[in-house]
Amino acid sequence: MSATLDITETPSAADTKAVLDGLVAFNDAVMGGPAGKRPLAVLLRDEAGHAVGGAIGASWYGWMYVELFHIPQSFRGRGEGRRIMQAVEAEARARGLLGIRLDTFSFQAPGFYERLGFTRIGTIEDHPPGHARHWYVKRLGEG
Repeated sequence: MSATLDITETPSAADTKAVLDGLVAFNDAVMGGPAGKRPLAVLLRDEAGHAVGGAIGASWYGWMYVELFHIPQSFRGRGEGRRIMQAVEAEARARGLLGIRLDTFSFQAPGFYERLGFTRIGTIEDHPPGHARHWYVKRLGEG
């Protein structure tokens, strides 16, 4: 069987689905069952009810992954970020998960996550150039 490479900045939905479906099938076979991926959104809403920030992620294979986290400048320093992450943690516990994982850039919020009990497990310097990208975990039941 031969194959060709197609390099593109615009993969179709079907292209992305083919790669994702293959990866999920492989992982599920190794892990002994489906990942049971469950989305999670903890949204910060303004007085009009519009989402202005929050955390977006999902749980699978026993861990919660926080993919996106944002607090608008006008809401910072009021404990909203802590409240959102506490809600994420409470939901992770309710789902019986082992922990929470996330990543952040050095110019974003590494100190914030460390104050919440997250442990840095890895760093790539100069990603982006002049900054760093950090990966964090918080095992539940440890604090």
